[in-house]
Amino acid sequence: MTDPTPLLPPSPRTSRAWPVVTVILAVLGTGALVGGLAVPTLVAARTTPSPASATATPAPVETPFPVAAAGGTDPREVPIAELPDSSWIDRVSASTGIPSRALAAYAGAALAVSRSDPGCGLGWNTLAGIGLIETEHGTMNGATLRRDGTVSPAIVGVALDGRGTEVVRDTDGGAVDGDTTWDRAVGPMQFIPSTWAQVGRDGNRDGVVDVHQIDDAALAAAEHLCEVGGDLTVPDNWIAAVHAYNPSVDYNNRVAAAATQYAAVG
Repeated sequence: MTDPTPLLPPSPRTSRAWPVVTVILAVLGTGALVGGLAVPTLVAARTTPSPASATATPAPVETPFPVAAAGGTDPREVPIAELPDSSWIDRVSASTGIPSRALAAYAGAALAVSRSDPGCGLGWNTLAGIGLIETEHGTMNGATLRRDGTVSPAIVGVALDGRGTEVVRDTDGGAVDGDTTWDRAVGPMQFIPSTWAQVGRDGNRDGVVDVHQIDDAALAAAEHLCEVGGDLTVPDNWIAAVHAYNPSVDYNNRVAAAATQYAAVG
């Protein structure tokens, strides 16, 4: 495991989702806001929600981080993992235990959407919080997050066959998840095939959209969150967005707690 002692243990569940984020940072500057997501199409099937009477933790707030100089290159053409400042990545990775390769993807995705959708307010630490809970930043079950951002072996969730999960029948002929009967959540950000078909992105700019590559998955998550969530700096929007991602108050609280802890050192 790249991250043997995560800040919070992954929540027990039978299906997985994908992350959200909390701070908006200008690609060539800095700033700090709060953010979240609202997802009309579930990224993955969920377990039974917690009682509606439970109260979710407020959305976390975080601080800005330095960004790498872009020179004369269009940031949209730069692999997102190259956007954050490398010294910031090293420092925060050492402080949080987030693998540096995963952290570069989360921060890079936040920086990328700060350019494409500056009103969103999406930041790195909520992506990191969800990445922790979902797949331990691409390292769960002995998987390795490689330097190229791919996860090996691939992380594929359980069949969404209604046994402790929602029922999601196959939508891709098994092309993404290897299951021709049921859909499964896939990759470091745990997308189901039907959602990935709509929101997949090429975050590492290699011309391939790969659900198992963390830059692609993080950017897809970030852009989709901004598109459906609007202004994620509004706490209620953040809470609703994470709830839409996984309709469980416990899950919402875990993401908020992890994101807040990450923000404290970021």
